[in-house]
Amino acid sequence: MRTAVVVGAGMAGLAAAGALARTGWRVTLLERGERIAAPPTALVLWSNGRRALEAIDPGGGWEGIAAPLPDGGVRRPDGGWLVAPRSRPGAGPAPAVVHLEDLYDTLIAGLGDRVEIRTGARVTAVTGRGRRLSVADGPTVFEADLVVAADGIDSPVRRALAPESVAVGSGFAAWQAVVPGYRLPRLNAEQAAGGETLGAGYRFVSMPLGERAAGRGGMYWVATAAGAPRPEPPATQLALLRRWFGRWHAPIPELLAATRPEDLVPQEVRELRPLPRAYGFPAGPGGVVLVGDAGHAMPHHLGQGACLAFEDVATLAALVGGARPGPELRAAIDTYSRTRRPRTTSVVRQMRRMSAVVQARGRLALRARDAALGSLRPRMLGHAEGLAAQWQPPE
Repeated sequence: MRTAVVVGAGMAGLAAAGALARTGWRVTLLERGERIAAPPTALVLWSNGRRALEAIDPGGGWEGIAAPLPDGGVRRPDGGWLVAPRSRPGAGPAPAVVHLEDLYDTLIAGLGDRVEIRTGARVTAVTGRGRRLSVADGPTVFEADLVVAADGIDSPVRRALAPESVAVGSGFAAWQAVVPGYRLPRLNAEQAAGGETLGAGYRFVSMPLGERAAGRGGMYWVATAAGAPRPEPPATQLALLRRWFGRWHAPIPELLAATRPEDLVPQEVRELRPLPRAYGFPAGPGGVVLVGDAGHAMPHHLGQGACLAFEDVATLAALVGGARPGPELRAAIDTYSRTRRPRTTSVVRQMRRMSAVVQARGRLALRARDAALGSLRPRMLGHAEGLAAQWQPPE
């Protein structure tokens, strides 16, 4: 029986455990928390993410949890248009937004009986000596043919294998929240479509969730501000957000007024610089692979972090699904690395270009950004959507 250990039970880890189990692997899923819990937020699934999920679990019922995402355009804080809404390209599935509670529930439902979950497990070491790989949780050791590091940007597995890749701050902080449907302010059709607003070092994005999202629907919003994350408690941070965005156009102040401190999810936005030199490390009967934020954590300007993680898993499952431990599995891991690193490098490069646009500050920089944004954003997003559309699951 081929065995795998998946470290981390976030989106990438749950997807990897389920995908490997469906191809005949016996999987141990290690989660450092005492339980597996979804953050109370949402994410955007671009066409590549939706294709990847369908490849990972064709019977997952993904259409039932994803709500179509309209293009709400880009505005100035006073409500004036920087970029008017536009129709989206027809290639690939349309972008959609999904509540993380629904996504986690679907991923957990797809694990099956070949996955053993161990919570409260803190991986301290990974070794590839001898006939099998070993993952240590203090005195407890798990042996496997394959180790999947899905343990996020602070992955101890990555630090051991690719110490050159370091988590650094991205120069801004972020806050996310979902305002449930029963607490939403009255919105007209234009406001209910959501959209993006750019100020001097500040950004606010809102998007509608489906009526059944997490059983209560609502609106998902993300706010960003230049600078370090705030140390204050959530109630104080929410008061700051209401002050910073209080004079922006509707419905931004109204959404913040409807948000409660317990809804707020502050986030220190960090990224990996440089990217790891490899995403696969053959050893013993197989090796170790990096998936998701453990391999390519990045700011969310293009909304591609989770989509790339699902690409990782779909690619990994296709390559190792039928591979036998030994030379065949080691070769599959090497192919995974050679396939995924150029892909993620390309997306990260595009994200950094977009980051320079949305974080513009200073009068001259803002004037230049606003003047160019009408042509720049469609071109950049068109390229980003092209990056999403061009990815296809491996056969």
